[in-house]
Amino acid sequence: MANHSHSTSAAAVHTHGHTHDHAPGHGHGHDVSKEVRKYLIVFGALLIGTLLTVWASFIDFGGASINIIVALVIATIKAALVAGFFMHLIDERKMIYGVLGATVFFFIGLMYLTLWSTSPDSFIHMRH
Repeated sequence: MANHSHSTSAAAVHTHGHTHDHAPGHGHGHDVSKEVRKYLIVFGALLIGTLLTVWASFIDFGGASINIIVALVIATIKAALVAGFFMHLIDERKMIYGVLGATVFFFIGLMYLTLWSTSPDSFIHMRH
């Protein structure tokens, strides 16, 4: 009987007449340099977002409520970048986005209630 077994190394995979080099444990077609570049771009965007937050903290946008809203918008964008790319939610199914959307909706609602309740014009502060 003839032995027809093929020997492959851990770093090379032979498929359909082509040899592809892969590091052990990585999926096919995984280009590390593209992933690193993507993470560096997101990191740069997060640094810019942090600088924008510091810059915006020195500007009076016309009231405490507007200043808080500007800070929360910047923070939400930064959180979306972290969740989307570093936590890999950008590749997840619609269910994850639904839960994330509901979380954002309730967060905005709770922030609105907090800002509304701290306003001196709110009926919470009216005395009978």
